[in-house]
Amino acid sequence: MGELLQPWHLIVLFAIFLFFVIPFKVLPVWLICRKAGLSPWLSLLYIIPLGGLILNFVLAFADWKVIPAQQSYSPQQATPPRA
Repeated sequence: MGELLQPWHLIVLFAIFLFFVIPFKVLPVWLICRKAGLSPWLSLLYIIPLGGLILNFVLAFADWKVIPAQQSYSPQQATPPRA
């Protein structure tokens, strides 16, 4: 009881950090993988060291299997005023 920080204190702080930070890193990538047509489970690579870097390369060079959104407007060209 003499020391202020015991090793288990650091383990508890690290666990609390992971509990709050990991969801904020994984959830957006989960949605990106799903929109890209890939398995959303790939987002769990962000938990592994250097896994996020690998996933970034996968997302960058993969063919996204999404259909582009259809434009709902048709821009009209401006007609010059008649004199």
